[in-house]
Amino acid sequence: MKEIDVNRIQEILVTAATDIGLKILAAIAFWLIGRWLIGLALSILSKGLEQQKLDATILRYTRSVVSVTLNILLVIGILGYFGIQTTSFAALIATAGVAIGAAWAGLLSNFAAGVFVIVLRPFKVGDFVTAGGVTGTVKEIGLFSSTIYTPDNIATMVGNTKILGDTIQNFSHSSYRRVDLKCQLSSAADQNAAMKLLREKIASIPNVLQEPAVEVNILEFNLVGPVLAVRPYCNNNHYWQVYFESNRVMSESLTSAGFPSPVAAQNIAVK
Repeated sequence: MKEIDVNRIQEILVTAATDIGLKILAAIAFWLIGRWLIGLALSILSKGLEQQKLDATILRYTRSVVSVTLNILLVIGILGYFGIQTTSFAALIATAGVAIGAAWAGLLSNFAAGVFVIVLRPFKVGDFVTAGGVTGTVKEIGLFSSTIYTPDNIATMVGNTKILGDTIQNFSHSSYRRVDLKCQLSSAADQNAAMKLLREKIASIPNVLQEPAVEVNILEFNLVGPVLAVRPYCNNNHYWQVYFESNRVMSESLTSAGFPSPVAAQNIAVK
């Protein structure tokens, strides 16, 4: 009798283990196939949006939203296969969402701000901006934060709420920008000749725009002499090249032309 009971128990255990094992294998298969189908759907979606000539900002944002939604549905489907009531699970998610929303209000506000960034479009992926106190090139506008690469190539993640609540400067919005430089002259220098020389030399620097023309004017005076405001214009991509080249040309051209070096001097009267 005992032998029969042991055999029966072993049979039940083997059957249950087999059933659970098959379900686990089926769940793994469903997950792999589901992930493959999600990847295929995202690929088709991306190609469709690209054909509509949507920019990378909207494309990445849409992919993120669709990817998260499809993965949640896949998990719910697998749980339903195991016999878990998906309606109860959905209600649980909704309840948890309310609790998490109360606890993580800042996270949800970042999500809402991300939506407004997409709708209002103060910038797009690839623009050079100052946003949320960070200056650099926008690489990604995410669900909760945006990634900006600074000029020294540091990836900086900034919360969308901070971006939307702060001043945004988009340097890529216009086709060109002005480079603001200063040039100190000696009080003994011929300022008009110096301004004419600098206009000609800086205008010949590669990538300096001829229109608007280079501006060279007296900005202020100090104890050394007049200070010139030197302002060439260039494309956004050439800003730093023009910036450094202009500084070099100002130094070399004034020295080659024989202009006196600006030296701080102070006259002391002794009685």
